Amino acid sequence: MKQSEYLRYDATALADLVRRGEVTAREICESAIERATRVNGTLNAVCYPQFSEALEQRFPEQAAFAGVPLLLKDLAQEQAGHPCTYGSRSLTQNVAAQDSEFVRRARDGGLVFLGRTATPEFGLKAVTESVLWGPSRNPWDTELTPGGSSGGSGAAVAAGIVPMAGANDGGGSIRIPAAYNGLFGLKPSRGRISSGPLVGEAWTGASSDHVVSRTVRDSAAMLDLLSGPASGDPFAIPSPPGPFADLMQQSPGRLKIGVFTASPYGTEVAPDCVAAVEATARVLENLGHEVEYAQPDYDGMALARCYLGLYFGEVSALMARAREEFGAGDDDFELETRLLGMLGNSMPLSDYVRRRQQWNQFARALGVFFDRYDLYLCPTTGQLPARIGELDTPATLKLAAKLMLALKAGKLVHRTGQVDQMALESLARTPFTQLANLTGTPAMSVPLHWTAAGLPVGVQFGGRHGNEVRLLQLAAQLEEASPWFGQYERLDDAFDG
Repeated sequence: MKQSEYLRYDATALADLVRRGEVTAREICESAIERATRVNGTLNAVCYPQFSEALEQRFPEQAAFAGVPLLLKDLAQEQAGHPCTYGSRSLTQNVAAQDSEFVRRARDGGLVFLGRTATPEFGLKAVTESVLWGPSRNPWDTELTPGGSSGGSGAAVAAGIVPMAGANDGGGSIRIPAAYNGLFGLKPSRGRISSGPLVGEAWTGASSDHVVSRTVRDSAAMLDLLSGPASGDPFAIPSPPGPFADLMQQSPGRLKIGVFTASPYGTEVAPDCVAAVEATARVLENLGHEVEYAQPDYDGMALARCYLGLYFGEVSALMARAREEFGAGDDDFELETRLLGMLGNSMPLSDYVRRRQQWNQFARALGVFFDRYDLYLCPTTGQLPARIGELDTPATLKLAAKLMLALKAGKLVHRTGQVDQMALESLARTPFTQLANLTGTPAMSVPLHWTAAGLPVGVQFGGRHGNEVRLLQLAAQLEEASPWFGQYERLDDAFDG
C-alpha cells in the first residue's frame, strides 16, 4: 500500500479494505510504520514503538477495525507485558501484568498495537514535555506544543501515523490535543467506558478513556467498541437505542445551543479562540439551529479550586505508589511534580472531601442549564498552543522551589490561597475543559477553524450526561457542512517534502 494511499483513509475505511481483500493488514501496518519512521524523528510522538510485534499480531478478521493500526497512550492504557510509564522516570519498571479494559476491547475489535505515545509526567500538563521522553511537537508548527496530556497521540494522528490513537481526559486531555492538532476528540460521559480492572473510577470519576481521530465516524465506532461496564465496575449507565456509528448518521434535529466565550476563571481568551466560536455559531444558524449567548451559572473559581484539590491529591497518591512499588526517590520525579505531591500531602483531608462534595453543585448548575438548552458551545482552549519550553521558565521553576521550601518549613498552607493562585495560572490557557470532567458530562472538540497562519483552533460542545449520541450527530452534521479532512493534505505534503 503506497504511503499516499494510506493517508487518504480513516480507520473505518482501512478496515473495510481489509475485509474486502483489497489490501492486507500487513500492508497497512507497513505503511503506518513507514509513516512513523518518516515523521517521528521530528515530532517525538511515539515514545515506545512495537513495530515488529505489530507486524505479527493476530486479530479477529471480521472485527470492526480488523487490521487497523492503533497507538496507545503511555498512561493508564496498560498492555500486558509492556511498560506503562505515565511519562515518569519513577514508573519505567511499571510493566503491566494484564490488559486494561481499553486494551482488551481494542484488541478484540481487531486493532493492531503499533506502540505507545508520549505524555507529560503523570499526564499533568496541557503540554507534552517530560524529562523522560522529551518534548513532543505539533505537526502544524514544530516550534509549538501539540497540547497535553494526550499530546503524543494528537501529533501522531494529525501527522498520519495512525488514523486514531488512544487518549484519556481528566481535565481536557482528549479535547486540548484535538483542538491544537486539528482533530476530533470526544470525552465520553462518566461510566460510559470502563476504567478497569485496575481502577474503578479514574481520577475519582473525572477521567475517561477514548481516542483522538481524524473523523467523527471513527470516534463513534470506537465508542461502540469500548462502551459498557466490566465486572466489578461501580455503576453502569444506559446504552443508546442502537450503535453510536448508526445513530450518528441521523439528524440531530433543531437544537437550542447556548454560546459563551468568557473564561470561567476570568482569564484572557485569545481572539482566534473567540473567532472560532463565533464562526461556528453562524454555521449552526445556517444549519437551522437556535443559537444564543448563555452559559451555565456556577462559580468558576470554586470549580478551579475543586479541580486543583483533585489534581494535588492524585499526584501525591501516584507518587506514593511509585515509591512503594518501585523504590522511586525524589530525583525520579520532576520538580513541579514533587511540588504538587507535597501540596497533596499537606492538604487537610476535610478540605479534600469538601472540595469533592462540591462537584455536585457544578453538576446541578449544569443540569439547570440543560433544562433550557440542548448543548453548550464555547472555546476548547483559552489560548493557542504554547511554544516548546515556554511554560518551563526559570521564574516558574524558581517559584516552585520556593514554595517547596515553604511547605517543608510549614509556612505555607492551602487556606492562604497562595498555592491555589499559583496553580490557577497553569489552568489559564485551558479554562473551558474542567467543567465536563467534574460533572461527568460528555464534551467534544471539533476542528472547525484555522488561523491566518494555518493553525487549527478547536471549538467545544458539551451535553447532558449520557447523551453522546446528540453530540456525535451534530459533529457529523458539522463535518459534512465544513469538512476538515482535506486540511491534513497540507501536513502530508509537508512531511513528504
